Amino acid sequence: MSAHDRHEAVAGPIWTPFFKVVALIVGITVVLMARRFTLGLGSSTALSDGYPWGLWIAFDVVTGTALGCGGYAMALLVYIFNRGKYHPMVRPALLTSALGYTTAAVAIHLDVGRPLYLYKIPVSPMWWNLNSALLEVAVCVMTYIVVLWLEISPAFFEKWERGPDGFFKKLANTFHPIIDKIMVPLMALGLLLPTMHQSSLGALMLLGGKKVHGLWHTPLLPGLYLLSCVGMGYAVVAFESILSSRTYKRPRETRMLASLAGVTGWVVLIFSGIRLVDIVLRGKAALIFQPTIQSLFFLVEMAAFVVGGLMLVMPAFRNTAAGQFQSAMLVIFAGTLYRIDTYLVAYNPGPNWHYFPSVPEMLITVGVIGLEILAYVVIVKTFPILRGATPAQAAS
Repeated sequence: MSAHDRHEAVAGPIWTPFFKVVALIVGITVVLMARRFTLGLGSSTALSDGYPWGLWIAFDVVTGTALGCGGYAMALLVYIFNRGKYHPMVRPALLTSALGYTTAAVAIHLDVGRPLYLYKIPVSPMWWNLNSALLEVAVCVMTYIVVLWLEISPAFFEKWERGPDGFFKKLANTFHPIIDKIMVPLMALGLLLPTMHQSSLGALMLLGGKKVHGLWHTPLLPGLYLLSCVGMGYAVVAFESILSSRTYKRPRETRMLASLAGVTGWVVLIFSGIRLVDIVLRGKAALIFQPTIQSLFFLVEMAAFVVGGLMLVMPAFRNTAAGQFQSAMLVIFAGTLYRIDTYLVAYNPGPNWHYFPSVPEMLITVGVIGLEILAYVVIVKTFPILRGATPAQAAS
Protein backbone atom coordinates (compact mmCIF):
# COMPACT_ATOMS: atom_id res chain seq x y z
CA MET A 1 0.00 0.00 0.00
CA SER A 2 1.44 3.36 -1.02
CA ALA A 3 1.56 6.37 1.29
CA HIS A 4 -1.05 8.01 -0.91
CA ASP A 5 -3.50 5.15 -0.23
CA ARG A 6 -3.27 5.27 3.56
CA HIS A 7 -3.60 7.82 6.32
CA GLU A 8 -0.50 9.34 7.84
CA ALA A 9 0.53 12.12 10.20
CA VAL A 10 1.45 15.47 8.68
CA ALA A 11 5.15 16.24 8.86
CA GLY A 12 6.45 19.52 10.25
CA PRO A 13 6.71 21.44 13.52
CA ILE A 14 3.64 22.16 15.64
CA TRP A 15 4.81 25.47 17.12
CA THR A 16 4.51 27.57 13.98
CA PRO A 17 3.90 31.36 14.15
CA PHE A 18 0.21 30.76 13.36
CA PHE A 19 -0.07 28.19 16.15
CA LYS A 20 1.52 30.59 18.64
CA VAL A 21 -0.89 33.41 17.76
CA VAL A 22 -3.91 31.13 18.17
CA ALA A 23 -2.46 29.77 21.43
CA LEU A 24 -2.17 33.35 22.73
CA ILE A 25 -5.84 33.98 21.90
CA VAL A 26 -6.82 30.77 23.68
CA GLY A 27 -4.73 31.84 26.68
CA ILE A 28 -6.66 35.12 26.91
CA THR A 29 -9.87 33.12 26.63
CA VAL A 30 -8.87 30.91 29.56
CA VAL A 31 -8.48 34.03 31.72
CA LEU A 32 -11.94 35.25 30.64
CA MET A 33 -13.40 31.81 31.35
CA ALA A 34 -11.90 31.90 34.84
CA ARG A 35 -13.54 35.29 35.37
CA ARG A 36 -16.90 33.95 34.23
CA PHE A 37 -16.70 30.91 36.56
CA THR A 38 -15.51 33.06 39.47
CA LEU A 39 -17.91 36.01 39.19
CA GLY A 40 -20.87 34.37 37.46
CA LEU A 41 -22.74 34.82 34.19
CA GLY A 42 -23.67 38.44 34.87
CA SER A 43 -20.03 39.54 34.87
CA SER A 44 -19.33 38.19 31.38
CA THR A 45 -22.58 38.11 29.41
CA ALA A 46 -25.45 40.32 28.30
CA LEU A 47 -27.98 37.61 29.19
CA SER A 48 -31.19 38.47 31.01
CA ASP A 49 -34.51 36.95 32.05
CA GLY A 50 -35.80 37.76 28.57
CA TYR A 51 -32.76 36.28 26.81
CA PRO A 52 -31.53 33.38 28.95
CA TRP A 53 -29.69 31.95 25.92
CA GLY A 54 -27.21 33.97 23.91
CA LEU A 55 -24.19 33.60 21.65
CA TRP A 56 -22.70 30.67 23.56
CA ILE A 57 -25.79 28.56 22.88
CA ALA A 58 -26.83 29.91 19.47
CA PHE A 59 -23.35 29.71 17.92
CA ASP A 60 -21.04 27.59 20.07
CA VAL A 61 -23.59 24.81 20.68
CA VAL A 62 -26.48 24.93 18.21
CA THR A 63 -24.32 25.96 15.25
CA GLY A 64 -21.12 24.29 16.45
CA THR A 65 -22.70 20.86 16.64
CA ALA A 66 -24.20 21.29 13.15
CA LEU A 67 -20.77 22.21 11.80
CA GLY A 68 -19.53 19.10 13.60
CA CYS A 69 -21.91 16.86 11.62
CA GLY A 70 -19.35 16.07 8.93
CA GLY A 71 -18.80 12.62 10.42
CA TYR A 72 -22.55 12.03 10.53
CA ALA A 73 -23.02 13.18 6.94
CA MET A 74 -20.13 11.08 5.61
CA ALA A 75 -21.30 8.03 7.57
CA LEU A 76 -24.69 8.35 5.87
CA LEU A 77 -23.02 8.25 2.46
CA VAL A 78 -20.44 5.56 3.15
CA TYR A 79 -22.25 3.15 5.43
CA ILE A 80 -25.93 3.68 4.60
CA PHE A 81 -25.82 4.52 0.89
CA ASN A 82 -22.72 2.33 0.35
CA ARG A 83 -20.62 5.01 -1.35
CA GLY A 84 -17.28 3.47 -0.45
CA LYS A 85 -15.34 5.86 -2.67
CA TYR A 86 -15.78 8.53 0.02
CA HIS A 87 -14.16 6.37 2.71
CA PRO A 88 -10.81 8.28 2.73
CA MET A 89 -12.73 11.36 3.87
CA VAL A 90 -14.39 9.67 6.84
CA ARG A 91 -11.50 9.89 9.31
CA PRO A 92 -10.89 13.67 8.88
CA ALA A 93 -14.65 14.19 9.08
CA LEU A 94 -14.83 12.19 12.31
CA LEU A 95 -12.03 14.24 13.84
CA THR A 96 -13.74 17.50 12.91
CA SER A 97 -16.97 16.18 14.42
CA ALA A 98 -15.29 15.02 17.63
CA LEU A 99 -13.60 18.40 18.10
CA GLY A 100 -16.75 20.34 17.20
CA TYR A 101 -18.89 18.48 19.70
CA THR A 102 -16.22 18.58 22.41
CA THR A 103 -15.83 22.35 22.15
CA ALA A 104 -19.63 22.64 22.20
CA ALA A 105 -19.53 20.77 25.50
CA VAL A 106 -17.03 23.36 26.79
CA ALA A 107 -19.46 26.11 25.76
CA ILE A 108 -22.31 24.39 27.58
CA HIS A 109 -20.33 24.60 30.81
CA LEU A 110 -19.91 28.33 30.24
CA ASP A 111 -23.59 28.98 29.71
CA VAL A 112 -25.12 26.83 32.44
CA GLY A 113 -25.64 28.64 35.73
CA ARG A 114 -24.38 25.69 37.79
CA PRO A 115 -21.97 23.74 35.55
CA LEU A 116 -20.74 21.57 38.42
CA TYR A 117 -24.10 19.82 38.40
CA LEU A 118 -23.91 18.72 34.74
CA TYR A 119 -22.43 15.39 35.81
CA LYS A 120 -25.81 14.47 37.30
CA ILE A 121 -27.43 14.18 33.88
CA PRO A 122 -25.91 10.80 32.94
CA VAL A 123 -25.78 9.40 36.49
CA SER A 124 -29.24 10.39 37.77
CA PRO A 125 -31.81 8.99 35.31
CA MET A 126 -34.35 8.69 38.12
CA TRP A 127 -34.68 12.50 38.05
CA TRP A 128 -35.04 12.85 34.28
CA ASN A 129 -37.94 14.77 32.82
CA LEU A 130 -38.80 12.42 29.98
CA ASN A 131 -40.94 15.09 28.29
CA SER A 132 -37.99 17.49 27.93
CA ALA A 133 -36.44 18.06 24.50
CA LEU A 134 -33.47 19.68 26.22
CA LEU A 135 -32.82 16.52 28.25
CA GLU A 136 -32.79 14.48 25.05
CA VAL A 137 -30.26 16.90 23.56
CA ALA A 138 -28.05 16.74 26.65
CA VAL A 139 -28.03 12.93 26.90
CA CYS A 140 -27.52 12.42 23.15
CA VAL A 141 -24.70 14.97 22.89
CA MET A 142 -22.88 13.53 25.91
CA THR A 143 -23.16 10.02 24.47
CA TYR A 144 -22.25 11.13 20.94
CA ILE A 145 -19.02 12.77 22.12
CA VAL A 146 -17.92 9.43 23.59
CA VAL A 147 -18.97 7.59 20.41
CA LEU A 148 -17.05 9.99 18.16
CA TRP A 149 -13.79 9.64 20.10
CA LEU A 150 -14.18 5.86 20.06
CA GLU A 151 -14.75 5.96 16.29
CA ILE A 152 -11.60 8.02 15.72
CA SER A 153 -9.55 6.05 18.29
CA PRO A 154 -8.07 3.61 15.70
CA ALA A 155 -6.00 6.53 14.39
CA PHE A 156 -4.42 6.91 17.84
CA PHE A 157 -3.97 3.16 18.25
CA GLU A 158 -2.19 2.85 14.88
CA LYS A 159 0.34 5.47 15.98
CA TRP A 160 0.95 3.90 19.39
CA GLU A 161 1.21 0.35 17.98
CA ARG A 162 4.15 1.46 15.84
CA GLY A 163 5.80 3.25 18.75
CA PRO A 164 8.14 2.05 21.50
CA ASP A 165 7.04 -0.39 24.18
CA GLY A 166 5.23 1.22 27.05
CA PHE A 167 1.85 2.20 28.40
CA PHE A 168 0.39 3.56 25.14
CA LYS A 169 1.49 0.58 23.06
CA LYS A 170 -0.02 -1.80 25.60
CA LEU A 171 -3.20 0.30 25.62
CA ALA A 172 -3.42 0.15 21.82
CA ASN A 173 -2.75 -3.57 21.65
CA THR A 174 -5.47 -4.18 24.23
CA PHE A 175 -8.25 -1.94 22.99
CA HIS A 176 -7.69 -1.73 19.21
CA PRO A 177 -9.12 -5.23 18.60
CA ILE A 178 -12.07 -4.44 20.87
CA ILE A 179 -12.89 -1.22 19.00
CA ASP A 180 -12.64 -3.08 15.68
CA LYS A 181 -15.17 -5.63 16.90
CA ILE A 182 -17.69 -3.05 18.10
CA MET A 183 -17.19 -0.57 15.24
CA VAL A 184 -20.42 -1.55 13.45
CA PRO A 185 -22.69 -0.88 16.45
CA LEU A 186 -20.66 2.27 17.14
CA MET A 187 -21.36 3.49 13.62
CA ALA A 188 -25.05 2.67 14.04
CA LEU A 189 -25.16 4.61 17.30
CA GLY A 190 -23.23 7.43 15.64
CA LEU A 191 -25.99 7.70 13.04
CA LEU A 192 -28.86 7.48 15.52
CA LEU A 193 -27.71 10.07 18.06
CA PRO A 194 -27.28 13.10 15.72
CA THR A 195 -30.59 12.26 14.07
CA MET A 196 -32.22 12.55 17.48
CA HIS A 197 -30.54 15.59 18.98
CA GLN A 198 -30.23 17.74 15.84
CA SER A 199 -33.97 17.48 15.29
CA SER A 200 -34.51 18.21 18.99
CA LEU A 201 -32.50 21.43 18.71
CA GLY A 202 -35.16 22.56 16.24
CA ALA A 203 -37.95 21.25 18.47
CA LEU A 204 -36.66 23.39 21.34
CA MET A 205 -37.64 26.58 19.52
CA LEU A 206 -41.14 25.25 18.91
CA LEU A 207 -41.63 25.91 22.61
CA GLY A 208 -41.15 29.62 21.95
CA GLY A 209 -44.51 29.77 20.21
CA LYS A 210 -45.44 33.29 19.10
CA LYS A 211 -42.19 34.64 20.54
CA VAL A 212 -40.44 33.16 17.48
CA HIS A 213 -40.96 35.05 14.21
CA GLY A 214 -43.31 33.43 11.71
CA LEU A 215 -40.57 32.99 9.08
CA TRP A 216 -38.80 30.55 11.40
CA HIS A 217 -41.47 29.13 13.70
CA THR A 218 -42.93 26.07 11.96
CA PRO A 219 -43.89 22.51 12.91
CA LEU A 220 -41.20 21.44 10.44
CA LEU A 221 -38.39 22.92 12.57
CA PRO A 222 -37.12 19.49 13.76
CA GLY A 223 -36.94 18.18 10.20
CA LEU A 224 -35.44 21.39 8.83
CA TYR A 225 -32.74 21.37 11.50
CA LEU A 226 -31.86 17.78 10.68
CA LEU A 227 -31.75 18.42 6.93
CA SER A 228 -29.72 21.61 7.32
CA CYS A 229 -27.12 19.88 9.51
CA VAL A 230 -26.58 17.25 6.79
CA GLY A 231 -25.94 19.96 4.20
CA MET A 232 -23.66 21.85 6.59
CA GLY A 233 -21.81 18.63 7.43
CA TYR A 234 -21.02 17.94 3.77
CA ALA A 235 -19.93 21.56 3.29
CA VAL A 236 -17.59 21.39 6.27
CA VAL A 237 -16.04 18.19 4.91
CA ALA A 238 -15.31 19.97 1.61
CA PHE A 239 -14.03 23.08 3.41
CA GLU A 240 -11.72 21.06 5.67
CA SER A 241 -10.45 18.87 2.82
CA ILE A 242 -9.57 21.80 0.54
CA LEU A 243 -8.01 23.85 3.34
CA SER A 244 -5.93 20.97 4.75
CA SER A 245 -4.72 19.88 1.30
CA ARG A 246 -3.51 23.41 0.60
CA THR A 247 -2.03 24.03 4.05
CA TYR A 248 -0.31 20.66 4.49
CA LYS A 249 0.38 19.91 0.81
CA ARG A 250 -1.80 16.81 0.78
CA PRO A 251 -3.39 15.28 -2.31
CA ARG A 252 -6.39 17.24 -3.52
CA GLU A 253 -9.71 15.37 -3.59
CA THR A 254 -11.18 17.55 -6.34
CA ARG A 255 -12.95 14.72 -8.19
CA MET A 256 -14.29 13.16 -5.04
CA LEU A 257 -15.44 16.54 -3.74
CA ALA A 258 -17.12 17.25 -7.08
CA SER A 259 -19.22 14.14 -6.61
CA LEU A 260 -19.91 15.08 -2.99
CA ALA A 261 -20.84 18.61 -4.07
CA GLY A 262 -23.70 17.24 -6.19
CA VAL A 263 -25.14 15.48 -3.13
CA THR A 264 -24.67 18.56 -0.95
CA GLY A 265 -26.24 20.87 -3.51
CA TRP A 266 -29.42 18.84 -3.79
CA VAL A 267 -29.71 18.55 0.01
CA VAL A 268 -29.42 22.33 0.31
CA LEU A 269 -31.86 23.04 -2.51
CA ILE A 270 -34.40 20.55 -1.14
CA PHE A 271 -34.09 22.22 2.27
CA SER A 272 -34.63 25.65 0.69
CA GLY A 273 -37.61 24.44 -1.32
CA ILE A 274 -39.31 22.80 1.65
CA ARG A 275 -38.83 25.92 3.73
CA LEU A 276 -40.25 28.28 1.12
CA VAL A 277 -43.25 26.04 0.41
CA ASP A 278 -43.91 25.74 4.15
CA ILE A 279 -43.90 29.54 4.55
CA VAL A 280 -46.39 29.93 1.70
CA LEU A 281 -48.69 27.17 2.98
CA ARG A 282 -48.70 28.67 6.48
CA GLY A 283 -49.72 32.03 5.04
CA LYS A 284 -46.54 33.78 6.22
CA ALA A 285 -45.17 34.84 2.81
CA ALA A 286 -46.15 38.46 3.37
CA LEU A 287 -43.66 38.63 6.26
CA ILE A 288 -40.81 38.29 3.77
CA PHE A 289 -41.58 41.70 2.26
CA GLN A 290 -42.04 43.66 5.47
CA PRO A 291 -39.33 46.25 6.25
CA THR A 292 -38.02 44.46 9.35
CA ILE A 293 -34.64 43.19 10.48
CA GLN A 294 -36.09 39.67 10.47
CA SER A 295 -37.09 39.82 6.81
CA LEU A 296 -33.64 41.18 5.91
CA PHE A 297 -31.88 38.33 7.71
CA PHE A 298 -34.26 35.83 6.13
CA LEU A 299 -33.51 37.11 2.62
CA VAL A 300 -29.75 37.02 3.19
CA GLU A 301 -30.02 33.54 4.65
CA MET A 302 -32.13 32.13 1.80
CA ALA A 303 -30.03 33.83 -0.87
CA ALA A 304 -26.91 32.17 0.54
CA PHE A 305 -28.63 28.78 0.66
CA VAL A 306 -30.00 28.98 -2.88
CA VAL A 307 -26.85 30.44 -4.49
CA GLY A 308 -24.62 27.98 -2.63
CA GLY A 309 -26.85 25.06 -3.60
CA LEU A 310 -26.96 26.09 -7.26
CA MET A 311 -23.18 26.48 -7.36
CA LEU A 312 -22.78 22.99 -5.94
CA VAL A 313 -24.91 21.37 -8.65
CA MET A 314 -23.43 23.37 -11.53
CA PRO A 315 -20.43 21.59 -13.14
CA ALA A 316 -18.63 24.89 -13.79
CA PHE A 317 -18.31 25.41 -10.03
CA ARG A 318 -18.34 21.96 -8.45
CA ASN A 319 -15.53 20.60 -10.67
CA THR A 320 -12.98 23.18 -9.54
CA ALA A 321 -11.35 23.55 -6.12
CA ALA A 322 -12.15 27.28 -6.07
CA GLY A 323 -15.82 26.69 -6.87
CA GLN A 324 -16.06 23.92 -4.28
CA PHE A 325 -14.51 26.11 -1.60
CA GLN A 326 -16.68 29.14 -2.37
CA SER A 327 -19.91 27.15 -2.45
CA ALA A 328 -19.00 25.31 0.76
CA MET A 329 -18.36 28.65 2.48
CA LEU A 330 -21.76 29.93 1.30
CA VAL A 331 -23.56 26.87 2.67
CA ILE A 332 -21.68 27.07 5.98
CA PHE A 333 -22.54 30.78 6.24
CA ALA A 334 -26.20 30.16 5.37
CA GLY A 335 -26.57 27.28 7.85
CA THR A 336 -24.85 29.28 10.60
CA LEU A 337 -27.07 32.27 9.99
CA TYR A 338 -30.20 30.08 9.93
CA ARG A 339 -29.48 28.70 13.38
CA ILE A 340 -28.42 32.00 14.93
CA ASP A 341 -31.50 33.63 13.42
CA THR A 342 -33.82 31.00 14.90
CA TYR A 343 -32.40 31.33 18.41
CA LEU A 344 -31.67 35.07 18.52
CA VAL A 345 -32.89 37.23 15.61
CA ALA A 346 -36.30 35.55 15.29
CA TYR A 347 -36.81 35.35 19.04
CA ASN A 348 -38.68 38.22 20.68
CA PRO A 349 -39.48 37.74 24.40
CA GLY A 350 -41.51 40.94 24.53
CA PRO A 351 -41.11 44.72 24.83
CA ASN A 352 -38.12 46.22 26.65
CA TRP A 353 -35.98 43.10 26.27
CA HIS A 354 -32.83 43.45 24.17
CA TYR A 355 -29.73 41.34 23.64
CA PHE A 356 -26.40 41.85 21.94
CA PRO A 357 -23.38 39.72 22.87
CA SER A 358 -20.95 41.32 25.31
CA VAL A 359 -17.27 41.65 24.47
CA PRO A 360 -16.28 38.75 26.79
CA GLU A 361 -18.94 36.55 25.15
CA MET A 362 -17.51 37.25 21.70
CA LEU A 363 -13.88 36.85 22.80
CA ILE A 364 -14.61 33.55 24.53
CA THR A 365 -16.41 32.29 21.42
CA VAL A 366 -13.34 33.16 19.31
CA GLY A 367 -11.16 31.41 21.88
CA VAL A 368 -13.29 28.26 21.81
CA ILE A 369 -12.90 28.15 18.03
CA GLY A 370 -9.16 28.70 18.51
CA LEU A 371 -9.03 25.78 20.94
CA GLU A 372 -10.58 23.53 18.30
CA ILE A 373 -8.03 24.71 15.72
CA LEU A 374 -5.11 24.02 18.08
CA ALA A 375 -6.38 20.54 18.84
CA TYR A 376 -6.87 19.81 15.13
CA VAL A 377 -3.33 20.91 14.25
CA VAL A 378 -1.77 18.86 17.06
CA ILE A 379 -3.74 15.72 16.20
CA VAL A 380 -3.23 15.76 12.40
CA LYS A 381 0.50 16.39 12.89
CA THR A 382 0.81 13.57 15.41
CA PHE A 383 -1.62 10.88 14.27
CA PRO A 384 -2.60 9.34 10.90
CA ILE A 385 -5.75 11.31 10.07
CA LEU A 386 -5.20 12.71 6.55
CA ARG A 387 -4.39 10.76 3.42
CA GLY A 388 -0.72 10.31 2.61
CA ALA A 389 1.02 12.72 0.26
CA THR A 390 1.91 11.72 -3.27
CA PRO A 391 5.63 11.05 -3.89
CA ALA A 392 6.01 14.44 -5.62
CA GLN A 393 4.36 16.25 -2.70
CA ALA A 394 6.35 14.34 -0.14
CA ALA A 395 9.59 15.34 -1.87
CA SER A 396 8.69 19.04 -2.13
